[in-house]
Amino acid sequence: MRILISACLLGISCRYDGDSKPYPLAEELARRHQLVPVCPEQLGGLPTPRPPAERWGDRVVTREGGDVTAQYRRGAEETWKLCRLLDCQAAVLKERSPSCGSGEIYDGTFTGTRISGDGVTAETLRAQGIRIVGESRIGDLLEEA
Repeated sequence: MRILISACLLGISCRYDGDSKPYPLAEELARRHQLVPVCPEQLGGLPTPRPPAERWGDRVVTREGGDVTAQYRRGAEETWKLCRLLDCQAAVLKERSPSCGSGEIYDGTFTGTRISGDGVTAETLRAQGIRIVGESRIGDLLEEA
């Protein structure tokens, strides 16, 4: 199966802080499936590193109050293009991210408060029928293989 995956989960230093978030089971997933690494924030034109951002309603804002919604939407659309062109059947996305979070994200107050919701990319891919899995659920994909 071809699976889109947040590049930071594979150890690529593309997160807002210039770091990565390698997830141990991602390497096993790569041995069993074809993975397509993406960073929607970079695809949307944002630099690395960049100011931290959170979703606040329909907008994505930085801690300093900058509106980066357009870049997040552009990144989501570019990610969808890759997903469609490469015929990905699922996406493993970084949990709680304003772009990739699925089911739970930070609330936009930068206090660590979590709320129900999806990041911009997760929302876009889900609307197109793509199965979204957070990194803590990679084991589910491995069991299915």
